[in-house]
Amino acid sequence: MATFIHELQTLIQDRQKNLKDGSYTSDLFKHGIDRILRKVGEESGEFIIASKNGDANEITAECADLIYHVLVALTQSGVSFSEVEKELSSRHK
Repeated sequence: MATFIHELQTLIQDRQKNLKDGSYTSDLFKHGIDRILRKVGEESGEFIIASKNGDANEITAECADLIYHVLVALTQSGVSFSEVEKELSSRHK
């Protein structure tokens, strides 16, 4: 799974550097950090509601949306997912 996360962040980084018309990711970067963080907040709320409702398919879909938008926010902030992994790992040593 982590490998795909890294692949996805690489794609997101490419969309940041090479803005493409019609790309949702590029559109987020064009609108800046406020739009990106608004989406993180929105998706967080949707994930919370899905988790409360207990529908596994809805939880999965909303979690995927949340993770994607968090990766966009990390990329905008210049933070790699590898740094997040290192932090998580350091907490369990």
